[in-house]
Amino acid sequence: MIRSMTAFGRNRSVNERGDRDITAEIKSVNNRFLDCTVKLPRQYSYLEERVKSYISERGITRGKVDVFIGIDVLEETGLELSLDTAAAESYLASLKALRDQFGLKDDITVMTVAQNRDLFRTRRAEDDAERDWNDVKAVLSKAVDLFIEAKDREGEALGRDIEIKIGNIREMAGRIKAISEANIEKYPAKLTARIKQLLEDFDVEVSEQRILTEAAVFADKAAIDEELVRLATHFDSFSEIMTSPENSGRKLDFLLQEINREANTIASKSADIEIARIVVDVKAEIEKIREQIQNIE
Repeated sequence: MIRSMTAFGRNRSVNERGDRDITAEIKSVNNRFLDCTVKLPRQYSYLEERVKSYISERGITRGKVDVFIGIDVLEETGLELSLDTAAAESYLASLKALRDQFGLKDDITVMTVAQNRDLFRTRRAEDDAERDWNDVKAVLSKAVDLFIEAKDREGEALGRDIEIKIGNIREMAGRIKAISEANIEKYPAKLTARIKQLLEDFDVEVSEQRILTEAAVFADKAAIDEELVRLATHFDSFSEIMTSPENSGRKLDFLLQEINREANTIASKSADIEIARIVVDVKAEIEKIREQIQNIE
């Protein structure tokens, strides 16, 4: 299955109780492995691992994934508030010292002190944690749906383009095969003409059998049948992997390395200029495919 690692999804909704306005955003870029970062309001940070687990459960396996959860409290419910007495005493003592040292007007009141939110502890009831997760999950789920849809759309476009490029390489491999077969077929006659030209002044005879033997040796050294057969097999495997339901990025990357290796072997075996030029074009297409595969999950 071709699924892009680059995508974005966003959803926003008020929960069923009407006391939380929740926004969920998820975006990703290329990465060799799954690297998920979750940003939540501080008081909801305990949901981070559950968000990460949910992302994995949805089948997201690769990419640098950033998840943002915003929670606006429309009405506070189920929250227990208590005073941090030690912090309040220290804070008041500091205010009084500041007043006395600099002769400031004493306007220390309950309301001015209460503006320091760090003096209060907040605690949620145990059952609120599950309620909060269900609220977040309901919004996050739709954002992930949209995110995966975007990955699939981009992956489909990548797949079409890669198939075209693989088709180009198939066509070039066919041209290489035709040129190679023609060269091997013509070699005995070319070898005979060359030897006769070299020995025409020395009245030396070279047996036809020797010429055929030398031609056979050349054909064996220059033959690229095995490489072409393996290339054809790799092309078929490439198409199979691209239509497989499994994530295919790593497999395609490995298979492309094998295709590149066969192209290099063909170039090293052949002394034909036209084949060398075609191999350069093959490697150019391979490099284009490689760049695209880096974006496949």
